[in-house]
Amino acid sequence: CSHLVYGYAGIQPDTYKLVPLNENLDIDRSHDNYRTITNLAHKYPNLKALLSVGGDADNDDANKYNLLLESAQARTAFVNSGVLLAQQYGFDGIDLAWQFPRIKPKKVRSTLGSVWHSFKKAFGTTPVDDKETEHREGFTALVRELKQALNAVRPNMQLSVTILPNVNSSVYIDVPSIINLVDFINIDAFDYYTPARNPKEADYASPTYTPQNRNPLLNVDAAVTYFLQNSAPTGKIVVGVSTIGRTWKLDSDSEIAGVPPLHADGPGEAGPYTKTEGLLSYPEVCAKLINPNHQKGMRPHLRKVTDPSERFGTYAFRLPDDSGEGGLWVTYEDPDTAGKKANYVKTKRLGGISIVDLSMDDFRGLCNGEKYPILRAAKYRLQ
Repeated sequence: CSHLVYGYAGIQPDTYKLVPLNENLDIDRSHDNYRTITNLAHKYPNLKALLSVGGDADNDDANKYNLLLESAQARTAFVNSGVLLAQQYGFDGIDLAWQFPRIKPKKVRSTLGSVWHSFKKAFGTTPVDDKETEHREGFTALVRELKQALNAVRPNMQLSVTILPNVNSSVYIDVPSIINLVDFINIDAFDYYTPARNPKEADYASPTYTPQNRNPLLNVDAAVTYFLQNSAPTGKIVVGVSTIGRTWKLDSDSEIAGVPPLHADGPGEAGPYTKTEGLLSYPEVCAKLINPNHQKGMRPHLRKVTDPSERFGTYAFRLPDDSGEGGLWVTYEDPDTAGKKANYVKTKRLGGISIVDLSMDDFRGLCNGEKYPILRAAKYRLQ
């Protein structure tokens, strides 16, 4: 690992300062995660600890991220407070996981022609931001100003940008203008379909390539291609691999074969540890898979379907039955698919893989006895 990124900090709405989102966990003496992370990173000479802001974790005001970009004074307040916070707790830099407006969910069941000439059209004609140009220019200015401030503190302070799922990079990211200012671009190339965005249609959350008759832009390769075609060096592109599964309820209208896309009835039941509908950690998914050692009489488990094509990803499902047991469909990464995405990154000569996030990987080794199997699989394939 080259970087350990702690998420997430947030923005104070009235001052636009970068602040901890959970003071009890982040900076209180009883936990002090900021210092714990930076002290851990600094035990290893080549490991950098970055503080990430945003990341869909800062939810008290949906508009403040765009409002900050509209004001030079607000950007200055953010930059000064962010640099001070990073310096105070020993971080080696800042990651901007900026919470831009998301594209609206849209089914695409036909070929859209030239991908890049119809980029905005493919994402739908309904605008999600009537100040797109201003916010694009504001973000470029923020990156430039933050980089200058970090350099003034220490020349080797780093700055990265994380592209959150379902953000239209062609609208907000002026790649040629910012690429020389950042150390890397981390593309969170997952959650293209989620039960929150698409409650009635279950589908692959993070395909590497375009499944048949889908939006040709909602996949890993399309996201990477956009940055490559806009002058980003291959070594600065990092592909994010998620450690969570997205789940949907199946009903009588769902396809018997389980092959996506298929009709669904909202998010699946919450897991025992994550306690969030429509979301399971990787070890929670493992616990639901069919296992020859499971005793008879236990509740029905999920049948796993692998992806020999190495294009779309693994899924598992359980059909509804007469016993009242609900149907379930889950799309997720496992060590096999993580390794395949690492191989994609290696073939493209990209900068690497990021694991989002470590706490949802199998850190106890419950699935097969190996701790952090998704992280390990990606690492071994990158070598």
